[in-house]
Amino acid sequence: MGEDLAAARTIGTTGVTGAVGGRVAARLSRRGIAQRLIVRDLNRAPEAPGSSAAMAAYEDPAAFQRAVRGADVLFLVPASESPDRVSLHIGAVDAAIAAGVRHIVYLSFLNAGPSSTFTFARDHFYTEAHIRSTGVAHTFLRSGLYLDLLPHWAGEDGAIRGPAGDGRVAWVSRDDVADVATAVLSDPAQHEGRAYDVTGSEAVTLSQTVDRLSALTGRSIRYVPETWLEAVASRSRLDAPDWAVEGWVSSYAAIAAGELATVSETVPDLTGHPAQSIEGYLRKHPSALSHVHG
Repeated sequence: MGEDLAAARTIGTTGVTGAVGGRVAARLSRRGIAQRLIVRDLNRAPEAPGSSAAMAAYEDPAAFQRAVRGADVLFLVPASESPDRVSLHIGAVDAAIAAGVRHIVYLSFLNAGPSSTFTFARDHFYTEAHIRSTGVAHTFLRSGLYLDLLPHWAGEDGAIRGPAGDGRVAWVSRDDVADVATAVLSDPAQHEGRAYDVTGSEAVTLSQTVDRLSALTGRSIRYVPETWLEAVASRSRLDAPDWAVEGWVSSYAAIAAGELATVSETVPDLTGHPAQSIEGYLRKHPSALSHVHG
């Protein structure tokens, strides 16, 4: 009976050309779960036997409604950061519900709140609030900062700069996030109404983080504390909009504020394996810090 129900269910999967959505789509495919792969460009849709692809973007709710029609569950990967990200999410949620989606699994962010220090986390709070307000069944996966992106925090000189102070962060790998999402999407009814913090197994300071990176790679990685104003000034040279610079800097400030120090057991509880450590990640990706000289 369980297998029959799984075969009958179709999951609308977004973000399938991206790092997390692509991992989830591949894992669901290996489990034989039918998907509607929602992509901006059909030529980029991954191969997934037993599934179909449809073209739509969050910016076009009508097209999104057509694309998701026939799916019972929607895995909603957030749009790229932008000033109008919340409105894009709201449009996609409303379109999905209008198309008949009965359960939304949303990839949110750890400790998302209306006044989160990390400005991009606020978008997730308001998206969660809208999903709740519709009355649709839902599950929120609140991921911490990605371990995969940690190497990119280091410049070519090996310095990770920012106003993180002595705050701690529980880095989590995208593979672990994808494994958790796959577990939830494989049996969504069992997770209805739940909000899961998805983190690594320990919270470490940036000083402890760079010590491990250095020891494991033989490269000189160091943490250089900055004030908020110093951090804004250093990133303003990138000619990015103010909202983007504030978002980047506020991720460090959120660490300093203790908002990203949460450690959960979600990964082992839902996947049956421990969360990946910094050491484990670098063993799998030995060239992750190859851009650092010295």
